Amino acid sequence: MDLNLLWYVLLGVLLTGYAILDGFDLGVGVLHLAARTDQERRMMMNSIGPLWDGNEVWLVTFGGAMFAAFPNAYATVFSGFYVAFMALLFALIFRAVSIEFRGKQESAAWRRFWDYSFCLSSGLAVFLFGFAAGNAMQGVPVDAQGVYAASIFDQVKPYPVLVGLLTLAYATMHGAIYLYLKTEAELQQLVHRWMWRGFGLTLVLYMLVTIFTLAGIRHATRNFEEHGWAWIIVVLTVLAFANIPRAIFLGRPFYAFVSSSLTIAALVFLFSFSLFPNLVTSSLSPEYSLTIYNAASSHKTLTIMAIIALCGMPFVLAYTAVIYWTFRGKVKLTEHSY
Repeated sequence: MDLNLLWYVLLGVLLTGYAILDGFDLGVGVLHLAARTDQERRMMMNSIGPLWDGNEVWLVTFGGAMFAAFPNAYATVFSGFYVAFMALLFALIFRAVSIEFRGKQESAAWRRFWDYSFCLSSGLAVFLFGFAAGNAMQGVPVDAQGVYAASIFDQVKPYPVLVGLLTLAYATMHGAIYLYLKTEAELQQLVHRWMWRGFGLTLVLYMLVTIFTLAGIRHATRNFEEHGWAWIIVVLTVLAFANIPRAIFLGRPFYAFVSSSLTIAALVFLFSFSLFPNLVTSSLSPEYSLTIYNAASSHKTLTIMAIIALCGMPFVLAYTAVIYWTFRGKVKLTEHSY
């Protein structure tokens, strides 16, 4: 068994789980300030209240797995993008604190401060995830020693920024669809408009990113030329994305959410497939790229990790299923709500 490939696939699975699950609650955070009243903001916050911390376990697991399985790539990425990752860390911290602290005081000024903190930190986190993906797709200046050979200002380029905006728009749409499933009455009608606006903005940015990717990143289609079957995933991605407005129009929000989730899964696959076998693509020379083979831990380490993952993943999946089943249905505010 190719354990290097296995762990690349497992990282993709963890990234997919995080993008789908934490994607919608980050989207809810981005939409938070668009609510009209304190009651509506409480409804939105409580729609993700029992779920958001469990969703972030997927990100923690992804980081830990990458550190153990591909330590060289982990070191290069986190040293080169140190400022961006620190900004992401603070955004995730302030988002969590905002959720817990907002309801501690009745003061309007107190709640307004945490409302802005919740919205801005959620938006910054989503944007930075897309910004990192854009840089990874475009390639970064890594030298022969695996050292990031540029300044932080070299990371801020049009393509990563555009991918960051697409990620932000998609999370907003994904979050709005989830909110539609969890709300009722006037708030649900308001969320219905957010879904359409989010889809329209996502569609425009999706087309722009696709054009820039095909026109400006030559290695993006390299694996597709060698493995023609992968174009099937491209077609399925387009069909899943196109089914979102269809499901919304027909009044089937659950199918819209499933289609949105499948689109995310397909996009993560296309992103991973385009990079393969690279974890970090060097823009200086293809020979300097960090792959799943030259950046990996020993075979023994990967074997032990595979055994642990085989034993642990069923518990993670079971926990996630139980939590979502327990808190299914519409949001109801009680004295213990946020």
